[in-house]
Amino acid sequence: MAFVLLLVVVAVAAFLMTAWLRRYALAKSLLDIPNGRSSHAMPTPRGGGLAVVIGFLLALPVLQGFGGGSNELLWALLGAGGWVALVGFLDDHRHVPARWRLLAHFTGAAWALICLGGLPPLTVWIELDLGWAGHVLAMFYLVWLVNLFNFMDGIDGIAGIEVVTVCTGASVLFHAGGDSAGWAEPAVLAASTMGFLAWNFPKAKIFMGDAGSGFLGMIVGIFSIHAAWIRPELFWGWIILLGVFIIDATVTLLRRVANGERFYEAHRSHAYQHASRLYADHTKVSLAVGTINLLWLLPIAILVTKLRWDPLIGLLVAYAPLLWLAFRFNAGKKEQQA
Repeated sequence: MAFVLLLVVVAVAAFLMTAWLRRYALAKSLLDIPNGRSSHAMPTPRGGGLAVVIGFLLALPVLQGFGGGSNELLWALLGAGGWVALVGFLDDHRHVPARWRLLAHFTGAAWALICLGGLPPLTVWIELDLGWAGHVLAMFYLVWLVNLFNFMDGIDGIAGIEVVTVCTGASVLFHAGGDSAGWAEPAVLAASTMGFLAWNFPKAKIFMGDAGSGFLGMIVGIFSIHAAWIRPELFWGWIILLGVFIIDATVTLLRRVANGERFYEAHRSHAYQHASRLYADHTKVSLAVGTINLLWLLPIAILVTKLRWDPLIGLLVAYAPLLWLAFRFNAGKKEQQA
């Protein structure tokens, strides 16, 4: 009962903080002005994701008081998540050059991995202990998720719905597998995100901003690596649940690079952006993402984590239709080619 109360308090606090941040953004003229690469038509306040950051981070010590979570996970979340959010906050207010943002992301990833003990051995048919190479790969993985969430946060509600459904699904995975550790923190993040989502979807009254999107990418990445220390299958469960964002962002990036485009430049050629223009509706696309997460990816993740399906088979089954959707909606192609 105390935990349910904590979730309610976190969601309400995030909702109220988002309202205050919206007034602050309007007063300071922190607005996203529509341009040729935007998916919105009206100037909209940004930076509301800071409410998710504050709500979640402040709840962590309370959660520790309930006896939930490990100290290693706590310090990884506070240090790396808070640091990435701070860099994103500065970028929301004044532009931070990409090279410095990237350096900050790698610094945050390194801190998280030091706290967690690096990447544990993973099971893919056999147990793979990659040693230092695994730690380096894990660092790039965390940085990719930070930027992936930034790329995918382009229409009303999509990043918030992704986090709420993925984190809810992850909590189900822990319970389904009988793992008592690791389920509470994702539930708290989902609650904090729901408070913000009330303002962001539908017809967003405020955008998340880099402070929120980068923070969410880092946090879910930390969750997944921490889960691997509990049971390797749980790591693959997280990778399956994140499939919509991973496939869309990765296919888009690879196709843009293959086409000789500057992949780091702003664009709106992700599959979800093409789909939102095709249907002239952000709501349908964002809700479709949540539906896929809960009705397609979550059952497959349960098969992998509870019934011990081979992780690679689970990934192939989960990702195959996502790849089809990415190409169906022209991920990575310029808008005029859609």
